[in-house]
Amino acid sequence: MKITPSARILRMLGEIEFDEWQCIAELVDNAFDDFSEIMRTGVPWDDICQVSITLPSASVKSTEAQVIIADTGRGMTYEMLEHAVRAGWSSNDRFDKLGLFGMGFNVSTARLGRRTRVLTTRSGDPEWIGVEIDLDRIGDDFEADDITEPKRDPADHGTRIEISRLAHDRAEWLRRNAANLRNILGRTYSWILDNRPVQLWVQGIKVLPRRHCRWSAERYVTHGNGTNAEKIPAYIEIDEKFADAEACHDCGNWQEPDLGRCGQCGGDRLALRERRIHGWVGIQRYLDKREFGIDFLRNGRKILQWDKRIFEWKNPNNPLANIEIEYPVDLVNQGGRLIGEIHLDHVPVTYQKNAFEYSDRSWRGAVQFLRGEGPLQPQKAKAAGYSENESPLGLLFKGYRRNAAGSRCLIPGDGKGPIHDDTRRWAQLFHASTPGYETDEKWWDAVQNHEYLIRQARLDNAQDGVSKHVDVDAVLEALGVASSSAVSQRDSHRGPGVPKRGNAEETTQERIARYTVGSVEISELSRDFGDPRLGFISVTTRRLESARLKDDRDRFTPVLLVMEQGATATAFVDLQHEIFTTFGVEVSEPLLAEIAAVLKVRADSDLNHAQLVSLLRTECLRHTAQRADTVIGEANELMAEIRSRMAASIAQSPARAFELLSTDELTVIENAMIAESSLARTDRLGENVDFLQYAPPFYLARLLESWPEPFMDGAVFKGQYARTSSLSARRLGLARTVGYVNDIAVLVSYSNGSPLQVQRTRLSVRLLAAELSETT
Repeated sequence: MKITPSARILRMLGEIEFDEWQCIAELVDNAFDDFSEIMRTGVPWDDICQVSITLPSASVKSTEAQVIIADTGRGMTYEMLEHAVRAGWSSNDRFDKLGLFGMGFNVSTARLGRRTRVLTTRSGDPEWIGVEIDLDRIGDDFEADDITEPKRDPADHGTRIEISRLAHDRAEWLRRNAANLRNILGRTYSWILDNRPVQLWVQGIKVLPRRHCRWSAERYVTHGNGTNAEKIPAYIEIDEKFADAEACHDCGNWQEPDLGRCGQCGGDRLALRERRIHGWVGIQRYLDKREFGIDFLRNGRKILQWDKRIFEWKNPNNPLANIEIEYPVDLVNQGGRLIGEIHLDHVPVTYQKNAFEYSDRSWRGAVQFLRGEGPLQPQKAKAAGYSENESPLGLLFKGYRRNAAGSRCLIPGDGKGPIHDDTRRWAQLFHASTPGYETDEKWWDAVQNHEYLIRQARLDNAQDGVSKHVDVDAVLEALGVASSSAVSQRDSHRGPGVPKRGNAEETTQERIARYTVGSVEISELSRDFGDPRLGFISVTTRRLESARLKDDRDRFTPVLLVMEQGATATAFVDLQHEIFTTFGVEVSEPLLAEIAAVLKVRADSDLNHAQLVSLLRTECLRHTAQRADTVIGEANELMAEIRSRMAASIAQSPARAFELLSTDELTVIENAMIAESSLARTDRLGENVDFLQYAPPFYLARLLESWPEPFMDGAVFKGQYARTSSLSARRLGLARTVGYVNDIAVLVSYSNGSPLQVQRTRLSVRLLAAELSETT
């Protein structure tokens, strides 16, 4: 069989930079192309479409190690095989196939090893036919040895590639990384494995598609209020068709139709083809510093994964401007959650299939459609002369740029703040196909639980400040919490068979059943508790909604731990107990005490209860630690939101705010603007509110204190000021809000606070976030 070019050139191809997994993927691409052709042409096909990869075993000598990629495709004729292994050859269809470049087979096989055997057969053929390419034996006659093998069943069909004499470092990587290879291929081919009847196996274990852990299409947030309110869904489908264009089968160039010849290579093999962007963009159920961004696919294979170029913007009117990263606002401490899966079958890719041709106008057009021309951030867009960004990503950015806990941002929380560590742990369970984590219900329950705890806290504050002459039920109703009379009325309408609270004849089983029905899960406290020395208990923690919690002796208790079959338990929590309402104890404290008591007995541990509780806190609730970097991240994010709102409130009269700046503060602002390549804008400081985006945190507190009218009374903060006739009430409300801002400014500015300072700032962040008006 004639193969070109010479053996020397083939050996040089092995020096082209391809990772081991890329070499394997190149050969998988060819098999998937055959399956895709079967489906596209409608050829009757009843067999399984399967690709199996066998890697070197640790028990096999290095000199005998080999990699085998076998598929159950249609197989090839001798002529087809000769084309497939010939360097530089490619099929006429360069647009619908994964195997885009004729060198792919040669590069990948030469990169892995020095001898490659390709065997193929079609159903009904009498034997396997093939070729052996031995880089140590082939001369400049370009001839490789033909080979054949007997066939057990004439109905067998498919192709098998055997690569041996492996390069030592390649063989070692493949020996050690079967699981990693499955993970990489599961990500790369996730769409194909999820949407087409094909299977991929590595070392006898099926490769599973790596699906995105995203919110469902039913979830949304509300941006703005009143007539300006709009629902922004957490999942947006994309299907945008551009005008058809002619594609050149010789060089891959796209051009306007009816030109006759290719404007790039002069070829005449042109075809009118569709140009379409389709897929989706949406919101991930968890924040991550790496796992966010857009996946871009070509013909079902992911070319770019977690790509973040889509969040970059450079002012086209300023050639010296730096590239600005618009999302996430605080990558260092938080991460992002905007994701997507976009198919660009008409956009050319590089030979390594790890990037698109970014200079191609088709790529630029796709990016412009997805993210718009102007900045995603409203203030930057306005300053640069752009209208509000209404692109798909602009819409998601508007609704989900903040990461505050609750339904306004669709972030699970625990009543105090977001529970990012928990949501990332749940995502791992989602990817492991763990029951109960496939849908977003677990995450949604945590969002609702956070809202409940916030309402409960407001209720407690309202009850503390309400005099005996005030209609308490009306106050509770305004807070969205059921009043005592409503609870009594609900209890009086209980259906038959549901025991009343406090019924002396109620059995333990009936009482537990009533607690279960009348409670909701606290997601952040539902997990495995323990350690290898003590064993583990899988605890589901539930919060009672109205009933009071009692033990077997009819005594009130803050926590009741009910052991069940195996190492499982349900913990009920009564937030109305005085340990929570009067003393402000964290729910986790009595819960850990109960779990520690059980584990001590089960493990016959010699640790005392204090040691056990400390151990459980450290090992199982590490996310509750008072970490300065986490609090600083939350504080910076909140301050960015406040800057934006304060700037909008004084957009018509920025001069008064500008006059309050000290010389040092003005220097800080100018330096920050220069660092972002906004030097030209420093000449117009004071003419607009741009400076407020760069102002030091302490200035914001002083501005609010000196000029509260534009920001209070629901403009930025809920606190009453101009609407309050009492001067002392004005001072009290303003001082409280200013105090929160000052607390945050201390930690943000100096970042080395003591544990008590961090704890104080964390409380101030939550209290200040609660003070923000509903207007966004």
